[in-house]
Amino acid sequence: MGQTLSEPVTAKESAYCQNAAFRVGSSCMQGWRINMEDSHTHILSLPDDPGAAFFAVYDGHGGATVAQYAGKHLHKFVLKRPEYNDDDIERALQQGFLDIDYEMLHNESWGDQMAGSTAVVVLVKDNKLYCANAGDSRAIACVNGQLEILSLDHKPNNEAESKRIIEGGGWVEFNRVNGNLALSRALGDFVFKRANKKPEDQIVTAYPDVETRKIMDDWEFIVLACDGIWDVMSNAEVLEFCRTRIGMGMYPEEICEELMNHCLAPDCQMGGLGGDNMTVVLVCLLHDRPYSDLIARCRNSNENEATTKEATPPSPKGCGDNSEDAETDTETETQSNPQPNSCSNPKSKDDDDAKKDQQDALLAAAEMQLNYIY
Repeated sequence: MGQTLSEPVTAKESAYCQNAAFRVGSSCMQGWRINMEDSHTHILSLPDDPGAAFFAVYDGHGGATVAQYAGKHLHKFVLKRPEYNDDDIERALQQGFLDIDYEMLHNESWGDQMAGSTAVVVLVKDNKLYCANAGDSRAIACVNGQLEILSLDHKPNNEAESKRIIEGGGWVEFNRVNGNLALSRALGDFVFKRANKKPEDQIVTAYPDVETRKIMDDWEFIVLACDGIWDVMSNAEVLEFCRTRIGMGMYPEEICEELMNHCLAPDCQMGGLGGDNMTVVLVCLLHDRPYSDLIARCRNSNENEATTKEATPPSPKGCGDNSEDAETDTETETQSNPQPNSCSNPKSKDDDDAKKDQQDALLAAAEMQLNYIY
């Protein structure tokens, strides 16, 4: 997993943004790593297309250069594509990824750098969601309490990825590209990219997979995060973790912070799990209603589930109950109505003992299912 510190850096950089459509929180933490190499973006209204929103997580490796450049510029490359104006957003995303990769190699002269970065992007336009992914950062959504997978990881041992790597002149060893890189698609990593190959055919390609979904009223939230989260928790665990806390009235940026704390390894002896940089973006979909409506929706659902579980007698031992096995399978808003499109860094809020008392039952139930990770 690379070099580590003797003690983790747990200071967090958190922020939130809100308008009529979204309440977004984000947070990142260096953790046990020597340097922070992640970057992320949340833009509620793109300058060249005010009706579109753009969210992304970039997990850098070999340095932060590529991740930081992508965080500042990838959305610009996507919007500059002629396909974007032709409403072919999928193609605009694919070509935008390749364009920024070309720009870094040729015009920024970064071809001799060893740095690279994953990129998982969610673009929302006209009630349609487009998720573009290159690498092993990941995006999921919660739709009426159910998991919706928006991206699949690109790993060297995946059959299609391994085929491209070998045909491109590379090899897979110890589940790594050429025994080195633990992911098979990325921005940068130009040592794996050859001038005589098309971008899509490179040993490590920046070409993303793109998924498209129609956003309906039952869409509740989206989570984008780097593999520092997904290596520790499953999709379903992250969904339940976030949804439970939304139902408890927590703000998205607070949930991001708690999620990273939960995933942080207590020491460096866990085979790298919980020792990586961590970045999370939690996008809550408001559908032109207040955030309190989403809180109530999640709370009522969580309470109904808890009531159902309490009413169901436990199965005797040996009666085929495999539920446990299945589980394994910028300023904080201080007023009730923040300004539209506001973005700021949060500051600490006073503890609310009464609120915490109401939260205890739901939180305890969630922790019962999640604490087994350690």
